[in-house]
Amino acid sequence: MSRPVRWVTAFTGSSPGVDPGYADAVASMGRHLAADGVGIVYGGGRAGLMGALADAALAGGGQVVGVIPEALVVRELGHRELTRLEVVADMHERKQRMATLGDAFVALPGGIGTLEEFFEAWTWLQLGFHTKPVALFDVDGFWQPLVDMVDHMVAAGFLASGYREQLIVADTPDGLLSALNGWRAPSGATDGRSPA
Repeated sequence: MSRPVRWVTAFTGSSPGVDPGYADAVASMGRHLAADGVGIVYGGGRAGLMGALADAALAGGGQVVGVIPEALVVRELGHRELTRLEVVADMHERKQRMATLGDAFVALPGGIGTLEEFFEAWTWLQLGFHTKPVALFDVDGFWQPLVDMVDHMVAAGFLASGYREQLIVADTPDGLLSALNGWRAPSGATDGRSPA
């Protein structure tokens, strides 16, 4: 049974990337979510794509909640103009809090931190620790090498095809939101909290 997505937990880079198209696409996503009344939970930074996402959503009248560890408030330039900025003790608490607050997980372009957060959320889904959709927002084919690798893992017998089918890959804000809202939890999964 699907449930409406009211808050999206977004993972994205604290760098803007070399192509300004990434920031444009991420800002477009922020505006789109705000226009649809969907709030954003993210890592709380104001630099790079993180800042572009938050600023665009806020400018569009949306709600944005940042969650950032104390040690990164200065390094990631904690965003002080958010609806709410939660400062937590460490990365573990950050990820736990972001997982609790969101109804869905979306990875936008980013680096190894984005990958780590994405894979943890997807692994938790596979293990039945949550029943929330997990998605890749594929800006200009950014995630295609990863999707190819995931398909290779299926072909090589290291990932069940059912787990691959759970993963949403979308390249437009409309397509993403439609897929998130239409997603169905796998049978046997529980709605429990992510592991502490």
